[in-house]
Amino acid sequence: MQYVLSVMTSDHPGIVAGVSSAVHRLGGNINSCSQTVLGGYFTFITIIDLPKQYTSEELVREIQFSEGLGSDYQVIAQPYKLSDTENSISSINSNDPNGLNVPKSAGETFVITAFGKDRPGIVKEFSRYLAGHDINITDLYGDRNGDDFVLIGQLTIPANINIGNLQDDLEETGKEFGFTVKLQHNNIFVATNQLRLAE
Repeated sequence: MQYVLSVMTSDHPGIVAGVSSAVHRLGGNINSCSQTVLGGYFTFITIIDLPKQYTSEELVREIQFSEGLGSDYQVIAQPYKLSDTENSISSINSNDPNGLNVPKSAGETFVITAFGKDRPGIVKEFSRYLAGHDINITDLYGDRNGDDFVLIGQLTIPANINIGNLQDDLEETGKEFGFTVKLQHNNIFVATNQLRLAE
């Protein structure tokens, strides 16, 4: 049985060790995970496999009060459900063991960077624009440094969207509140930043 497990607490060493030990004690396996520290708070989200079924409340108790985690950990658990895309691929693969008819990706991955003077509503403006064009944000980072704000997001852009037009629209949207916006294909973004790090 698969579950999505989310943990938040004030940051300190040993959090991942404690959560992963609790999953291991239940006979489970971590399939994928992501963690970050923001403003002194640690968040950890993971998809796990467990050999038996739990209610969300039972699994929260098992994780929260084992391995010395304690009540200062906010734990959320729920059964994992396949997305529509994953369901489609699973269905096709079950009828097509050679994988010859796997559907094309729903889109390509791009990275948006935006920076300028901080003001309320920046994240709202960009996220509403992207949602209005059926563009999914798969990863997002924002940080204020003094009067400046930087926003970096990883996006899945549908294949039917003209990237040149999208870039122009995003630049115009950014100019409305004094932001510089850049859109790059994920491969270009990764390659460019790897070259910079190597210098």
